[in-house]
Amino acid sequence: MESQTKDRLFTCDYIFVCISAFMMSFSFFILVPTLPLYLKDTFDISPAMVGVVLSCYVVAVLSVRPMAGFVADTLPRKSVYVVAYALFVASFTGYFFITQSLALFILLRVFHGFSFGMLTTAANTLVIDIMPSSRRGEGLGYYGVTNNLAMAFGPMVGLFVISSGNYTLLFLTSLVTGIIGLVLGISARVPRRELQPNKEFSLSADRFFLKEGVRACIAFFLLAVPYGMTTSYMALYAAQSGITHNAGLFFTVMAAGLIASRLHSGKRVDQGYITQTILLGIAIAFLGGVGEALLSTVSGLSITAGYITYFVTAFLFGYGYGTMFPAYNTLFINLAPNSRRATANATYLTGWDVGIGGGMLLGGYISEFDYSYCYMLGAGLILVALLFFWRVVTPHFHKYKLR
Repeated sequence: MESQTKDRLFTCDYIFVCISAFMMSFSFFILVPTLPLYLKDTFDISPAMVGVVLSCYVVAVLSVRPMAGFVADTLPRKSVYVVAYALFVASFTGYFFITQSLALFILLRVFHGFSFGMLTTAANTLVIDIMPSSRRGEGLGYYGVTNNLAMAFGPMVGLFVISSGNYTLLFLTSLVTGIIGLVLGISARVPRRELQPNKEFSLSADRFFLKEGVRACIAFFLLAVPYGMTTSYMALYAAQSGITHNAGLFFTVMAAGLIASRLHSGKRVDQGYITQTILLGIAIAFLGGVGEALLSTVSGLSITAGYITYFVTAFLFGYGYGTMFPAYNTLFINLAPNSRRATANATYLTGWDVGIGGGMLLGGYISEFDYSYCYMLGAGLILVALLFFWRVVTPHFHKYKLR
């Protein structure tokens, strides 16, 4: 009975952190498709300038990741989480007042990006502290579903809110959901962690980056590039391919694939099949990538076949990435001592963020020729990641894993 209690996953604290994560992601994703419209309507700037303004957020997130892991490993983790969450929520209040100066808006986005980067690193580590280690893969899988649900519903709600042009209501919705998430996060109890200060403190690179995870980070970067291309340009690619009706459902179907994958992937990770689960996920994502690359050709032959390819591809792409996410997160955690969990998470998230940003920039450049070239490259990168993970990352992980 005591062992069963110790291995319980769905405690109140775990549920609070998961719902809190959903509120955090929802308040973020509700702005993803709407801020470009807000910038155009409010500041009357060009699409190119909109891209520059939005990219400041990504740069800020990337800049703070390594420091976030170090801070969360050095200071009380719950305190770092609460402070970062409070700053993240407070940032939303700035959108109500900064309507005249684009420079101030950029500074607000940078500040918002700093708080988000710190918050997501601390949150990912906090949920690992709460869940039993025997069910870590399953727990990370369910935790990841909260982000997938937010990704599915946030943009839809955001576009619905601004359909009347009411941007004040949009920012108010983000602020309120953020406050609810903050309250739930504060309510979660976290096991007390004994801080062990390093007497030989130095600001060397390995204090901010898990060097044992470099190989895995490279593979994750390669996988993130096509993901960034998909989230940024798929709607435009669909229009080019003749997919004009219900094209926005691509991301809903993709989110369904992400969620469906969590029904089994986390449990396989807990059974010890970490690298096997990641390889399976990459292989399925590759099939989705091939579908994306062929969409334009298939649609040219038959628009009905194009629609089928479009939505099947969305599900495969989501299912593949959803399968590998909890396994990949667990792989990084298993390469680090418990005292460096946050650094491991920061390394994991940095590889993803750099890849997403690279996908946005690279996809924007290549799409000037043809959108299908983006997804041909994306499928190729997934295949390279599959081979690299199989031949390089897998043996390295089994040699250096700590648990």
